Amino acid sequence: MTIFLAVLLGVLLVALHRLFITPRRTAGGVTEHFVASAYGLPPRELLDPQRPGPPPPAARTEERQAVAHAAWDGDWKAAERYIRAAGKDWDERWDRLELLQQVAREDDAWLHAWRAAEPGNCDAATLHASIMVHRAWEIRGSGYVHEVPASDMNTFRAMLPAAIEEARQAALLDPENPGPWVVMITAARGARYGHSQFEWLWEGLTARAPHHYEGHGQALQYWCAKWHGSDRRMMRFARRAVGNAPAGSPLAGIYLQALRELTDRRGSVALPVTPMTRKVLRQVAASFEQVPPDDERLPSLRHLLAHSMLRAMMYAAALEQFRLIGPWCGARPWQGDGNPVAAFETARGTAAKLSRTRPAPTSKVYGMGR
Repeated sequence: MTIFLAVLLGVLLVALHRLFITPRRTAGGVTEHFVASAYGLPPRELLDPQRPGPPPPAARTEERQAVAHAAWDGDWKAAERYIRAAGKDWDERWDRLELLQQVAREDDAWLHAWRAAEPGNCDAATLHASIMVHRAWEIRGSGYVHEVPASDMNTFRAMLPAAIEEARQAALLDPENPGPWVVMITAARGARYGHSQFEWLWEGLTARAPHHYEGHGQALQYWCAKWHGSDRRMMRFARRAVGNAPAGSPLAGIYLQALRELTDRRGSVALPVTPMTRKVLRQVAASFEQVPPDDERLPSLRHLLAHSMLRAMMYAAALEQFRLIGPWCGARPWQGDGNPVAAFETARGTAAKLSRTRPAPTSKVYGMGR
């Protein structure tokens, strides 16, 4: 028994050394000896901490600005056409609705005019309901329950039923549109919906848009431990999203959001370094290969994937993600200490060193161009 315990202790010490000591030592000297270009990575002087990925095409930016300025000038019809042009691409339609929500935060007179002119328009009603939910959340803030003043929490909870009712009425205007259901799912956790109530909403959403990205993101929050679920429920939900992700959708990124939730709530040791974790991360990477490179959600998700792979000791796979990321380092995993360039450089250097990849005299630089 003594020999067995000694062997077991030795294995445990080796694992702990690999998990904590080796990466730390590598990180300590990586910026001094790491030559990024030798590993197919852009050199440090080209790193851009302003964005997680390349800016959207100029035409898309100009279109968004034109819609926003038209709305502020009182032309709600431009906003209506903008949403309607997305057709039944429900993810794109929701993305456009979120843009209009930001526009309405500065001036919502155009939205009131739209609703008055077209009371039967589902998109206008959905937008209004979504704004109601976000205004309630602004009062509550992003802190944990014990950090929120009781008066703010009471106001928050009092505002949500009206927002949910507004979304319910919006759903009646266009039974095919999943937008109102996303709003209801977003509000459900704050309204303290029980599991059966929430499942009914979830079935309503997935009947209309089974792979809706924002809907899954909001449902993930409902199932996390700080709201109405647990770590186990949340991770099971996230793994199911990876398995169900259709080709071309970034839905597998929901799993990365779940890992980030664990880290944010429980600290850096929260990532379960298990064969299951590594298997799912490989599935996420494979799924991302089918996502169009111009999908604006993809760059931020690749940063999360590289970060998660690094912590799961998948160094070669992480290095490949860093190649795909390119020079962009303005993403959440690298912003914690206020110096994203240094954090990003250390992370990709650690991946290169511990992957045992041989540096080459000249290597092609991967990633998305400027």
